[in-house]
Amino acid sequence: MSVRFVAESRLPTPFGEFIIHGFEDEMLGKEHIALSMGDLSGSKPVLARVHSECLTGDSLFSIRCDCGAQLHSALEKIAKEGRGVLLYLRQEGRGIGLLNKIKAYNLQDYGMDTVEANKELGFAPDLRNYDMCKHIFKHLGVSKLRLMTNNPEKIDALIKQGLIIAEREPHQAGKNRHNERYLTTKAYKLGHLYNKA
Repeated sequence: MSVRFVAESRLPTPFGEFIIHGFEDEMLGKEHIALSMGDLSGSKPVLARVHSECLTGDSLFSIRCDCGAQLHSALEKIAKEGRGVLLYLRQEGRGIGLLNKIKAYNLQDYGMDTVEANKELGFAPDLRNYDMCKHIFKHLGVSKLRLMTNNPEKIDALIKQGLIIAEREPHQAGKNRHNERYLTTKAYKLGHLYNKA
């Protein structure tokens, strides 16, 4: 995989001031970013979130999922600690793309869960790939993480790339009546480490 660093800049946000780093996956033509805060050097594990793009949740305030709430919570936690990094990966809809995600939403409106809808459209439940993370973290000088995630597959993928997950930080946010079934499906069918009660 060829992931190329392109540019970086200050990024003031409501949570605090980050540095935004831009990367290009030249093979897939995808652009990814990292938001960093503080000094990432040294042997102390870095608080980190690897977040896949969700236009509906992150930018359009949808509460059908927990993505926007997780994004905001991660940035708040990094800002509170004063040190950390968030990778924002362009793989919408667990890898199926925005328009297919809307089709999946429609199927969910008629009773399917998120896994059933993806399968009905001819996709695996989760097509995301994390190969680019190793290159981005290496550029940032980070190899040891305190990873904010509920997804054991993400942990396994990063470990296979040689990253050290010193600690998993549970990352639940934004549960509501519109996404309760979605979160339950992620727990029972995708193995996400949510409180299943």
